[in-house]
Amino acid sequence: MTEETPGFDEKPDVPSGATSDDAEPKAAPEEGAAPAGDATENAGLVAQLDQVRTALGERTADLQRLQAEYQNYRRRVERDRIAVKEIAIANLLTELLPVLDDIGRAREHGELVGGFKSVAESLETVAAKMGLQQFGKEGEPFDPTIHEALMHSYAPDVTETTCVAILQPGYRIGERTIRPARVAVAEPQPGAQAVKAEGADEDSAAGDEKDNGPEEG
Repeated sequence: MTEETPGFDEKPDVPSGATSDDAEPKAAPEEGAAPAGDATENAGLVAQLDQVRTALGERTADLQRLQAEYQNYRRRVERDRIAVKEIAIANLLTELLPVLDDIGRAREHGELVGGFKSVAESLETVAAKMGLQQFGKEGEPFDPTIHEALMHSYAPDVTETTCVAILQPGYRIGERTIRPARVAVAEPQPGAQAVKAEGADEDSAAGDEKDNGPEEG
């Protein structure tokens, strides 16, 4: 009895319950390819990073807005503080103006002497340190924004409305006028300008006649 030798075309035994596909070796994953789980995880991290960046940008914008509002608030408080201080000083000095007027009248009449003179000069010095300035001089042009005309007249020697007497000096603090200068004003004499212009025309005509020589008869 001879032994049969199995041929090469015979398939190996397959365990019961297994398919032929299970018996074949599986292909190895391509080199460098990321697993599907890692890609999903990376996408989630990128989304979280975007959310964090958005939140950070919003918080930064909020902080910048609050900082700007605080700076505006500080400037507004400083402006209000300065304005309140200026108003308080102006109110105080306004109450002192009648006293300063009395001092001025006493000086004009030669009555500012002795201890009264020392006290008066000290008061004027303190008022000047607080920013009080006196204005108003005879001969300056009348300005309705800083002058108050109490008397009115005409004068032949003025060419515009002019302060000819200071009845009460004006006072200012910086650019703020706390009392206008009360003055007497004089305007050019009615018709004086026409007479002056007529005289100028006559002088001009005489000059032309002199230049051209006498007319021939």
